[in-house]
Amino acid sequence: MTDATGPADATGPADATVPADATRPDAAEGADAAARRLFADLTGHAPEGGWSAPGRVNLIGEHTDYNDGFVLPFAIDRRTHVALGGREDRRIRVASAFADASVEVDLDALDGLFPDRGERVPEWAAYPLGVAWALLRAAGAGPRDVAGADLAIASDVPVGAGLSSSAAIEGATAVALNDVWGLGLDRVALAAAGRTAENEAVGAPTGIMDQMAAMLGRADAAIFLDCRSLDAEVVGLGLVAAGLDVVVIDTRVKHAHATGGYRERREACERGAAAMGVPALRDLTPADLPRVASLVDEVAFRRVRHVVTEDERVLATVCTLRADGPGALGPLLAASHASMRDDFEISVPELDAAVDAAVGAGAIGARMTGGGFGGAAIALVPHERVAAVTDAVRAAFAAARFAPPHVFTVTPSEGARRDG
Repeated sequence: MTDATGPADATGPADATVPADATRPDAAEGADAAARRLFADLTGHAPEGGWSAPGRVNLIGEHTDYNDGFVLPFAIDRRTHVALGGREDRRIRVASAFADASVEVDLDALDGLFPDRGERVPEWAAYPLGVAWALLRAAGAGPRDVAGADLAIASDVPVGAGLSSSAAIEGATAVALNDVWGLGLDRVALAAAGRTAENEAVGAPTGIMDQMAAMLGRADAAIFLDCRSLDAEVVGLGLVAAGLDVVVIDTRVKHAHATGGYRERREACERGAAAMGVPALRDLTPADLPRVASLVDEVAFRRVRHVVTEDERVLATVCTLRADGPGALGPLLAASHASMRDDFEISVPELDAAVDAAVGAGAIGARMTGGGFGGAAIALVPHERVAAVTDAVRAAFAAARFAPPHVFTVTPSEGARRDG
């Protein structure tokens, strides 16, 4: 066990060096059982219950969330599970299948740990402990208003693949502690607490899209989210009726949101908004782009152009789904990927190869998903073409001498929940 008052070197799910396969519990056991077993090993008794939250795929709308724009993510059938039990003292302890040592702190110490945790808490533990800290702050509760708890975490959401393993941890922790502590926070407040943990406890400058998808997901549906108002609408995807699968191509090129490339692009967006005198890029339209070009440098202009046109693509995607169904999304997905590759410059050769190979083998459309600089691409693929697309992607990676990709299908699924 590691106490947060001293240094710790445990690694965890936010660590970009963890292989994607390290997230997978034994196939015969599953992540729920793995979390419960880890809890029993930690405490010597069974947990009070188990809670889980999904990873997510963003169908379209990349880097628009922190610009107050629009996004269209959906929850997937890969989940992070938390087994939780109360304690008689006032300490909170977290353990993870990713780490050799648990981390334990006094509830009274949370305010001293965050937002400037330094090296006192390993990064993986900052996610659940940061959620605990953010929940108490959101609920207006003090540490002395709640009891201590033990949490054990296991997951089958691939790490570093752009599928938001971090928001899955935050979501599962948030619903578990909200229930056990009786805080009474609604789903949007729980999502906001997850974002607070990621922004302030971990130090990753992300928006709220991932947490909202983890909280609000529905089967065969996406969440059309206005990231300014947090108004959310469930939009049917119709994948089942259209005979389409979502294929994820994890390039195994690892990314980390706390690193500089993500932050630099966010700062460029903020400069563009300031130059135009608007609160956020959400307030611009494509008609404003010529003026933007006259006010900022060429790189910042391209960053702005991506966000402004991506917002338009999200709105067009919602309209297309309603009017024509998912089979008509190919051009929008292609335009989104090109914009991220050329204007936002967050693609990598492996992602481009994955997109090109998938479309060449019969995918309706494909694009990179997530924050970029690695991670995964997604492809909408007719059922009967999934094997051909998988083979084509693997062959393209082999020909380019890239590491073999991890290719699998995901299903739009339910959001965070108690599992029993």
